[in-house]
Formats: sequence, C-alpha cells, structure tokens
Amino acid sequence: MDGKMLARLGAVVFVAVAITATAIEMTRKERTPEPDPVRLVDPVRDPLRDGQRRCQQLGQAAASDPDCMRVWAETRDRFLGRPAAPASPPAEGR
Repeated sequence: MDGKMLARLGAVVFVAVAITATAIEMTRKERTPEPDPVRLVDPVRDPLRDGQRRCQQLGQAAASDPDCMRVWAETRDRFLGRPAAPASPPAEGR
C-alpha cells in the first residue's frame, strides 16, 4: 500500500468514528434531575412578634403603653444579643 491510500483509509476510518460518536450522542436521552420535595414548615408563633404588631396598630398611643415599652425593650435586647432582662428585680436582703 502506498502512502496516499493509507491516508485515505485513515481519513475514512476517522470520519466513520466521528459519525458513529455523533449518532450515539444524539440518541442519548438527557435525564432531568428530579426536583427536591418542598418542605412546608409552619412558622413558630412568636409572642414578641405579636406584641410588635399590636403596638404598631396602636400608633401614637403605643409610646405611652407599658406593654409596648416592654416589647420594644425586649426587641432591642434580642437584636443586640443581650440576655433577656429578668421579669422582676431580684429580692434584696435574702
């Protein structure tokens, strides 16, 4: 076999392999990933949030409401990362 014939044979084999690979790739079905199941979480009822809503509805009157003052202080402490203040001052002399 001379060099030209060998080159042509190599080219034909290369084209045949390329066509076969293309045909295989085109017939392959793409698997779509299954979506993760959605988890529905019931929100935890936060009494502080309910107090904030109540104070919001009071409007200007909330500035003199002792419960709103307590709610705002607790909200501020939670935001700043401070420990919650005790509900009543500790008894002295014990």
